[in-house]
This record gives sequence, structure tokens and C-alpha cells, in this order.
Amino acid sequence: MSTKDPVKTSGLSELQREAEKYMPAGVCASARFNPSLGRALYLRSADGCRLFEVDGTEYIDFNLSHGATFLGHNHPATRQAILSALDTGILAGYEIDAHTRLAKKMTEIIPCAERVRLGNTGSEGTQVALRLARAFTGKKKLLKFWGHFHGMHDYVMYNAHSPLHPVQPGGYVEVCSESAGMPAELDDLVLVIPWKDEEALERAVREHGHEIAGIIMEPINYNQGCIVATPEYMQLVRDVATANDIVLIYDEVLSAFRTGPGCGQEYYGVTPDVCVIGKAVANGAPIVIIAGKADIMDQVSPTGEVAHSGTFSGNTLAVMAALASLEEITKPGFYEHIYATADALYGGLTELFERAGITAYVQGLGARFGIHFGLSKPVDRFEDTFDEDADMADRFNRACAHRGVYFHGYGKLVTGHHGFSAAHTPEDINESLNRIETALQDINSGSIV
Repeated sequence: MSTKDPVKTSGLSELQREAEKYMPAGVCASARFNPSLGRALYLRSADGCRLFEVDGTEYIDFNLSHGATFLGHNHPATRQAILSALDTGILAGYEIDAHTRLAKKMTEIIPCAERVRLGNTGSEGTQVALRLARAFTGKKKLLKFWGHFHGMHDYVMYNAHSPLHPVQPGGYVEVCSESAGMPAELDDLVLVIPWKDEEALERAVREHGHEIAGIIMEPINYNQGCIVATPEYMQLVRDVATANDIVLIYDEVLSAFRTGPGCGQEYYGVTPDVCVIGKAVANGAPIVIIAGKADIMDQVSPTGEVAHSGTFSGNTLAVMAALASLEEITKPGFYEHIYATADALYGGLTELFERAGITAYVQGLGARFGIHFGLSKPVDRFEDTFDEDADMADRFNRACAHRGVYFHGYGKLVTGHHGFSAAHTPEDINESLNRIETALQDINSGSIV
């Protein structure tokens, strides 16, 4: 086990200060800053489920590139695929046969996928999906759910983390933009309701169905610590969308492949019109896949009038990595390992918290999970998270980092999500639980504040 050496830690602080001279907060993406630690990790390398910081500190990783590195860091299959792609040249702006092979594979395993387009980021994917919905229906508004996150563009950056006060059942959620610089005029294009509130859904569609182009959701709300719906509710949303000429969009950027090859839509047995798949599909390489029904997807240019293109769309390195990742994910026995690991980890964490006398509810499905500090029962809705103990979450993250286990903090306003990879072995889980047990002892002794 590796712990922090004061001299090395000082060196990391110097690196942080140097980075801050050139980048805001010393990072090139906001979420890389870990508020629990007061800095980002600065890595030298990563392999399997292990991270190695520039000062030599080693961690067992339960962030996994915010969910992207599903197979594990430096996985041999994706690494070899990327090296093979380099042999063709770093191609951009051209078509290759691998694009067709990837699109074909997606239509074989993803229920809603009749046509496929490739892009680079989840935000790009949800932007295109919404544009398709508006073009297909001729309507303008988006219905989204409280606590669901759909990327960084202006049309969807609403109410993923706010407001943090109760909403009356059957009511609308106050529309709150979540970034400075967003024009207030866009607020009129968004409706927000609580997820799994049937009355609110039916009211919104009754009052605004003639204006709503799309309903977007995380089918598994991992961003708020793994909140799950029932198949019956998901089917209700499907039926309501169909009856009111509304395009149903599943944002599976985070939920893709956590529960099985067919993603969240296969888990529930309910098929959306369009889905957006990212993160795990290429084991960390930058790609997003927009997939959906042919009559909707065929609206993109040049077959239709919906603009979508990009010089780096379907870049060779990411496409080859995605093909290799999908081959691994669809191998026999892959998900048996995932679910066995989940049982061992989630059960082990629950037992450790009980033994340490720390109130926390571990909630996971497949390979992604949340730890809800201060709560002792299942989290069914976003508002259930309001009473969480954010200070204890920060202490836990710091204590674990001190003992060589990495959990990423997401700040005071969001529960966040953690996960494991296919590279986590039973031995890795046992070692992690032993380290976490020591970290909890550190918290109880007062050595971590």
C-alpha cells in the first residue's frame, strides 16, 4: 500500500501551482479538479485498475476516467487497436471501412439503433439528438428531468443539480440554468419535472405536448448516485411520447454497457427513438455514437436537412478502440464477472460502513454506483439526496486517497458516481476493502478531518 510522503506531496503542490499559471485551477476540464483533495491528480501512468501519480503514489481507481475506462486502463485489446490504427496514418475527415463495421455492430446490439452517426463528445451527441427531435416533430421545447445531466451545451444545462428544495408532487421544477453565460431566453425552451412522478409527466404533456419535441433522460441516473426507475414507469414514458408525437431520447453516455451489451434500454426492455452512447464504448478514447430509428436519423445531411459534421467525427484511433472494446464486452462470461465484482464490492462497502458506525447507503447497478453518506435507506428520487452528509463524503475521499484508493469528489451540490472496471480482480477488491477499512479507522480516530 502506498501513502503520501510529505516531500512528494509538496512536489505535487508545486506542480499544481505551476499549472495554475497557465490553466484556470490548473486543469483543462473542470471535473478533473477533485474538491475533496483540493487539487487534480497528476498522473505518470495507469494500468489495469491502478493509477500512478508523478510522485510515485499508487491508487486503486474507482473513478475510471469518470466512467470511460470500463475495461481498465491500458487494456491490451484497445491499446493494440490504437497502435494498429496508427499504421493507417492519423486520418481525419475521411471514411474508412471501420466506420461501417462499428455502425453495423451497434445496430446488432443496441435495440433502438437502425442508423448511426459518430461524433466526439457526449455534449455533441445530446445536441444532435435534440436537433433531430426538433426537426422531426416541428416543435421546439425539451422536457427533461430533475437531477439528470446531459452535457455542457446551453440547451440542456438545466437542473442537473438544482434547486435543492422539495417540489410538490405533480408539479414543475423551477427552471435553473447551471452556467453563467447562458441566455435567459433559452429558459422558455425547457420544461423540468421530477423523474418517476407520473402525475407531473402526464400534466406536462397534457399542457405542453403540442410544444414538446423531445423527452430526454438518463435511463439509469448514475450521475446522482445510481437512481433506477421501474420498467413500468419507463414504458409509461415511452407510451406518452408515442401518443403525443414526441421523440424519446435516452442519454446513455454514462449508462452504456454498465448492465449489459444492450445498455439501459435492454435492461428495462423499453426502446427509445434515439440514444446517445459514449464513455465506455471506446474504453477512454474520445467518441460518441448517436443511434436511432431510421426515419429520424435519416434527417441528417446529406440525406436530410439537419446539420451534423465534424473533421474529427469517427476519428480512426477511437473507432478502432471502440471495435476492440465491443469485442471484449460481448464475450461470453464478461458480465458474470461484472456482477460478481459488484456483489463483492457493494456488499463489502456496506459491511465496512456498518462496522465503523458511519451512516452511508451504497447503491449500485452493474459496474457503477453511488455512496450516499448520511442516508440509511435506498435513494429513490433526486430529492432524497438533499440530506446527504457532504462533509463526510469529503473526509471519506481524502481518507481513501491517503490509503491509496481513489474516489473522485464532485463538490457540495452533487452526489456523483463511482465505478469499477473489468480489470478489477477479486484480489483487487479485497485489497481495496482492506485499505478502505483502514481509511475509516483514520476518520474515526480524527486523523482525517
